[in-house]
Amino acid sequence: MQTGNDALEVYVGDLSSMADVRRIALEVLAEHPTLDVLVNNAGGLIDERRETVDGFEYTFAFNHLAYFLLTNLLLPGLKAAAQERGEARVVSVSSTANNNGRMRWDDLQYKSGYSIWPAYGQSKLMNVLFSNALARRLAGTGVTSNSLHPGLIASSFGSTATGLSKILLTVLKPFMLTVQQGAQNSLYVATSPQIKGISGQYFVKQKLGKPNALAADEGAQERLWKLSEELVEAWSSPVAADHVAPLV
Repeated sequence: MQTGNDALEVYVGDLSSMADVRRIALEVLAEHPTLDVLVNNAGGLIDERRETVDGFEYTFAFNHLAYFLLTNLLLPGLKAAAQERGEARVVSVSSTANNNGRMRWDDLQYKSGYSIWPAYGQSKLMNVLFSNALARRLAGTGVTSNSLHPGLIASSFGSTATGLSKILLTVLKPFMLTVQQGAQNSLYVATSPQIKGISGQYFVKQKLGKPNALAADEGAQERLWKLSEELVEAWSSPVAADHVAPLV
Protein backbone atom coordinates (compact mmCIF):
# COMPACT_ATOMS: atom_id res chain seq x y z
CA MET A 1 0.00 0.00 0.00
CA GLN A 2 1.33 3.45 -0.93
CA THR A 3 0.46 6.87 0.43
CA GLY A 4 1.86 9.02 -2.37
CA ASN A 5 3.49 11.10 0.36
CA ASP A 6 6.93 10.51 1.82
CA ALA A 7 6.34 12.84 4.80
CA LEU A 8 5.71 9.94 7.16
CA GLU A 9 6.67 9.46 10.78
CA VAL A 10 6.44 6.14 12.58
CA TYR A 11 5.96 5.72 16.31
CA VAL A 12 6.55 2.15 17.45
CA GLY A 13 5.01 0.61 20.53
CA ASP A 14 3.02 -2.26 21.97
CA LEU A 15 -0.60 -1.14 22.18
CA SER A 16 -1.39 -3.88 24.68
CA SER A 17 0.89 -2.04 27.13
CA MET A 18 -0.69 1.07 28.62
CA ALA A 19 2.76 2.49 29.38
CA ASP A 20 3.64 2.22 25.70
CA VAL A 21 0.34 3.83 24.72
CA ARG A 22 1.14 6.75 27.00
CA ARG A 23 4.69 7.04 25.70
CA ILE A 24 3.50 7.12 22.08
CA ALA A 25 0.91 9.79 22.89
CA LEU A 26 3.50 12.00 24.56
CA GLU A 27 5.96 11.56 21.69
CA VAL A 28 3.28 12.50 19.15
CA LEU A 29 2.18 15.59 21.10
CA ALA A 30 5.77 16.70 21.55
CA GLU A 31 6.25 16.73 17.78
CA HIS A 32 2.70 17.67 16.76
CA PRO A 33 0.86 19.94 19.21
CA THR A 34 -2.09 20.11 16.81
CA LEU A 35 -3.67 16.95 15.38
CA ASP A 36 -6.31 17.04 12.65
CA VAL A 37 -7.28 13.36 12.64
CA LEU A 38 -6.84 10.33 14.86
CA VAL A 39 -7.78 6.96 13.39
CA ASN A 40 -7.86 4.22 16.01
CA ASN A 41 -7.22 1.11 13.94
CA ALA A 42 -5.76 -1.77 15.89
CA GLY A 43 -7.40 -5.08 16.59
CA GLY A 44 -6.51 -8.54 17.73
CA LEU A 45 -8.22 -11.91 17.46
CA ILE A 46 -6.90 -14.04 20.30
CA ASP A 47 -7.61 -17.78 20.44
CA GLU A 48 -6.93 -18.37 24.11
CA ARG A 49 -7.26 -16.08 27.08
CA ARG A 50 -4.03 -14.42 28.04
CA GLU A 51 -3.09 -11.32 29.95
CA THR A 52 -1.02 -8.29 29.04
CA VAL A 53 1.95 -7.01 30.99
CA ASP A 54 -0.55 -4.87 32.93
CA GLY A 55 -2.69 -7.86 33.89
CA PHE A 56 -5.59 -7.09 31.54
CA GLU A 57 -7.20 -9.66 29.26
CA TYR A 58 -5.47 -9.13 25.92
CA THR A 59 -8.49 -8.63 23.63
CA PHE A 60 -10.00 -6.12 26.06
CA ALA A 61 -6.75 -4.18 26.43
CA PHE A 62 -5.60 -4.18 22.82
CA ASN A 63 -8.97 -3.65 21.15
CA HIS A 64 -10.54 -1.23 23.64
CA LEU A 65 -8.36 0.20 26.40
CA ALA A 66 -5.67 1.27 23.93
CA TYR A 67 -8.28 3.26 21.95
CA PHE A 68 -9.62 4.79 25.15
CA LEU A 69 -6.29 5.85 26.64
CA LEU A 70 -4.60 6.99 23.42
CA THR A 71 -7.56 9.11 22.38
CA ASN A 72 -7.90 10.80 25.73
CA LEU A 73 -4.19 11.56 25.91
CA LEU A 74 -4.20 13.04 22.40
CA LEU A 75 -7.30 15.19 22.94
CA PRO A 76 -5.30 18.36 23.69
CA GLY A 77 -3.80 18.18 20.19
CA LEU A 78 -7.15 17.45 18.57
CA LYS A 79 -8.90 20.28 20.40
CA ALA A 80 -6.08 22.65 19.48
CA ALA A 81 -6.45 21.75 15.80
CA ALA A 82 -10.22 22.24 15.94
CA GLN A 83 -9.79 25.65 17.53
CA GLU A 84 -7.18 26.67 14.98
CA ARG A 85 -8.64 25.14 11.82
CA GLY A 86 -12.32 24.63 12.55
CA GLU A 87 -12.49 20.87 13.01
CA ALA A 88 -10.69 17.68 14.01
CA ARG A 89 -11.85 14.08 13.86
CA VAL A 90 -11.55 10.90 15.89
CA VAL A 91 -12.31 7.73 13.94
CA SER A 92 -12.58 4.42 15.78
CA VAL A 93 -12.45 1.33 13.59
CA SER A 94 -14.91 -1.24 14.92
CA SER A 95 -16.34 -4.22 13.03
CA THR A 96 -19.68 -5.64 12.04
CA ALA A 97 -18.92 -8.11 14.84
CA ASN A 98 -20.17 -5.40 17.20
CA ASN A 99 -23.70 -6.35 16.18
CA ASN A 100 -23.26 -9.76 17.79
CA GLY A 101 -21.38 -8.39 20.77
CA ARG A 102 -22.72 -8.74 24.30
CA MET A 103 -21.44 -6.86 27.32
CA ARG A 104 -20.48 -9.25 30.11
CA TRP A 105 -20.66 -6.55 32.76
CA ASP A 106 -19.90 -9.02 35.55
CA ASP A 107 -16.84 -10.37 33.72
CA LEU A 108 -15.67 -8.00 30.95
CA GLN A 109 -12.22 -9.59 30.91
CA TYR A 110 -13.46 -13.16 30.55
CA LYS A 111 -11.85 -14.54 33.68
CA SER A 112 -14.07 -17.53 33.05
CA GLY A 113 -15.56 -19.00 29.89
CA TYR A 114 -13.27 -17.24 27.42
CA SER A 115 -14.21 -17.73 23.76
CA ILE A 116 -12.49 -16.01 20.85
CA TRP A 117 -15.47 -14.63 18.92
CA PRO A 118 -17.63 -13.47 21.85
CA ALA A 119 -14.58 -11.69 23.32
CA TYR A 120 -13.85 -10.06 19.97
CA GLY A 121 -17.49 -9.07 19.42
CA GLN A 122 -17.66 -7.50 22.87
CA SER A 123 -14.49 -5.49 22.21
CA LYS A 124 -15.85 -4.18 18.91
CA LEU A 125 -19.11 -3.17 20.62
CA MET A 126 -16.94 -1.34 23.15
CA ASN A 127 -15.41 0.64 20.27
CA VAL A 128 -18.83 1.97 19.27
CA LEU A 129 -19.92 2.63 22.86
CA PHE A 130 -16.69 4.54 23.45
CA SER A 131 -16.98 6.52 20.22
CA ASN A 132 -20.54 7.57 21.02
CA ALA A 133 -19.69 8.54 24.59
CA LEU A 134 -16.76 10.58 23.31
CA ALA A 135 -18.98 12.34 20.76
CA ARG A 136 -21.23 13.58 23.54
CA ARG A 137 -18.30 14.80 25.59
CA LEU A 138 -16.80 16.66 22.65
CA ALA A 139 -20.00 18.41 21.55
CA GLY A 140 -19.26 22.06 20.83
CA THR A 141 -15.47 21.64 20.65
CA GLY A 142 -15.22 21.14 16.88
CA VAL A 143 -13.86 17.62 17.42
CA THR A 144 -16.11 14.84 16.11
CA SER A 145 -16.06 11.16 17.00
CA ASN A 146 -17.39 8.41 14.74
CA SER A 147 -16.93 4.66 14.38
CA LEU A 148 -17.07 2.33 11.39
CA HIS A 149 -16.95 -1.16 9.95
CA PRO A 150 -14.08 -1.36 7.42
CA GLY A 151 -15.23 -4.56 5.74
CA LEU A 152 -13.63 -7.99 5.78
CA ILE A 153 -10.08 -7.30 4.64
CA ALA A 154 -7.32 -9.63 3.45
CA SER A 155 -4.73 -8.20 5.82
CA SER A 156 -2.57 -9.83 8.49
CA PHE A 157 -5.51 -9.64 10.90
CA GLY A 158 -6.12 -13.03 12.46
CA SER A 159 -2.79 -14.39 11.23
CA THR A 160 -2.14 -16.01 14.61
CA ALA A 161 -5.54 -17.73 14.71
CA THR A 162 -5.63 -21.50 15.04
CA GLY A 163 -8.21 -24.25 14.77
CA LEU A 164 -11.64 -23.45 13.36
CA SER A 165 -10.94 -19.71 13.32
CA LYS A 166 -7.92 -20.23 11.07
CA ILE A 167 -9.93 -22.48 8.74
CA LEU A 168 -12.74 -19.93 8.54
CA LEU A 169 -10.41 -17.03 7.74
CA THR A 170 -8.57 -19.10 5.13
CA VAL A 171 -11.82 -20.06 3.38
CA LEU A 172 -13.05 -16.46 3.37
CA LYS A 173 -9.79 -14.86 2.22
CA PRO A 174 -10.49 -15.06 -1.57
CA PHE A 175 -13.69 -13.10 -0.97
CA MET A 176 -12.15 -10.41 1.22
CA LEU A 177 -11.40 -6.80 0.29
CA THR A 178 -7.87 -5.75 -0.55
CA VAL A 179 -6.12 -3.51 1.94
CA GLN A 180 -6.63 -0.58 -0.43
CA GLN A 181 -10.35 -1.28 -0.71
CA GLY A 182 -10.64 -1.79 3.02
CA ALA A 183 -9.11 1.61 3.72
CA GLN A 184 -11.79 3.50 1.81
CA ASN A 185 -14.38 3.73 4.58
CA SER A 186 -11.78 4.88 7.10
CA LEU A 187 -10.53 7.52 4.66
CA TYR A 188 -14.09 8.67 4.03
CA VAL A 189 -14.93 9.09 7.71
CA ALA A 190 -11.57 10.74 8.41
CA THR A 191 -11.53 13.20 5.52
CA SER A 192 -14.81 13.59 3.62
CA PRO A 193 -16.21 17.14 3.64
CA GLN A 194 -19.66 15.57 3.23
CA ILE A 195 -19.76 14.53 6.87
CA LYS A 196 -18.10 17.57 8.43
CA GLY A 197 -19.67 18.18 11.82
CA ILE A 198 -21.36 14.78 12.00
CA SER A 199 -20.57 12.99 15.24
CA GLY A 200 -21.66 9.95 17.19
CA GLN A 201 -22.42 7.88 14.10
CA TYR A 202 -21.39 4.48 12.73
CA PHE A 203 -20.47 4.09 9.07
CA VAL A 204 -20.54 1.11 6.71
CA LYS A 205 -19.52 1.41 3.03
CA GLN A 206 -19.36 5.21 3.31
CA LYS A 207 -22.94 5.41 4.53
CA LEU A 208 -24.61 5.53 7.91
CA GLY A 209 -24.84 2.02 9.29
CA LYS A 210 -26.77 0.36 12.07
CA PRO A 211 -24.64 -0.86 14.97
CA ASN A 212 -25.68 -2.98 17.93
CA ALA A 213 -28.77 -1.44 19.57
CA LEU A 214 -26.85 -1.19 22.85
CA ALA A 215 -24.47 1.31 21.25
CA ALA A 216 -27.10 4.06 21.65
CA ASP A 217 -27.62 3.32 25.34
CA GLU A 218 -26.09 6.25 27.24
CA GLY A 219 -26.17 4.25 30.45
CA ALA A 220 -24.02 1.54 28.87
CA GLN A 221 -21.72 4.16 27.37
CA GLU A 222 -21.18 5.79 30.74
CA ARG A 223 -20.72 2.50 32.54
CA LEU A 224 -17.99 1.44 30.14
CA TRP A 225 -16.37 4.89 30.24
CA LYS A 226 -16.13 4.95 34.03
CA LEU A 227 -14.81 1.39 34.22
CA SER A 228 -12.20 2.14 31.55
CA GLU A 229 -11.22 5.39 33.24
CA GLU A 230 -10.60 3.57 36.51
CA LEU A 231 -8.54 0.85 34.84
CA VAL A 232 -6.18 3.24 33.00
CA GLU A 233 -5.93 5.80 35.80
CA ALA A 234 -2.31 4.91 36.51
CA TRP A 235 -1.33 5.92 32.96
CA SER A 236 -3.65 8.88 32.44
CA SER A 237 -2.97 11.11 35.41
CA PRO A 238 -1.31 14.32 34.18
CA VAL A 239 2.37 14.93 34.83
CA ALA A 240 3.60 18.54 34.74
CA ALA A 241 6.27 17.85 32.14
CA ASP A 242 3.81 15.98 29.93
CA HIS A 243 1.38 18.85 29.32
CA VAL A 244 -1.41 16.31 29.07
CA ALA A 245 -4.91 17.23 30.21
CA PRO A 246 -7.01 14.94 32.44
CA LEU A 247 -9.47 12.59 30.78
CA VAL A 248 -12.57 14.39 29.51
